[in-house]
Amino acid sequence: MAVSHQEANDVFLSLLRVQKLLLAARHTSPRVHEGVDVAAYPVLFVIAGAGPVRVSDIATNLHSDVSTVSRQVSALVTHGLVAKETDPTDGRAQVASLTDEGRSVLRRIQSSRAQWFQGLLADWDGEAATTFTRQLRSLGDALDAHLGERGQALPILPFDSTQEQ
Repeated sequence: MAVSHQEANDVFLSLLRVQKLLLAARHTSPRVHEGVDVAAYPVLFVIAGAGPVRVSDIATNLHSDVSTVSRQVSALVTHGLVAKETDPTDGRAQVASLTDEGRSVLRRIQSSRAQWFQGLLADWDGEAATTFTRQLRSLGDALDAHLGERGQALPILPFDSTQEQ
């Protein structure tokens, strides 16, 4: 049986609440790498998931403007987490890729995040977490399909450094 209008709205509002709380938590989370703003961490994840990638493509994936992402990439380059090189398909452009230090920072970010979530889910059992994850993935699949049907570019899936590519 399909969910009711009210049930669908309740799911949406609950997800919106979680999204807002996650954003608030991100702004107060400790830095994993000295001098690198946590707002730039999504850039690391996009680069890790996409491989060598142009700044404009990172911005598109993050639904952000190119100038903001360009500043974030420059900061990551300054701190040795990202390297820029000439795009092999277009010598006029540059692509960004992770350095070894960038990959190490990414693993520390994910480890810290997993530890934090493990604490948040302390009252859950493994089965509850698995069921919730399966339902979230199902919702994500439905959203992917919906966006694809509308001809929109799908975002790069979250990179998981615990699963080597």
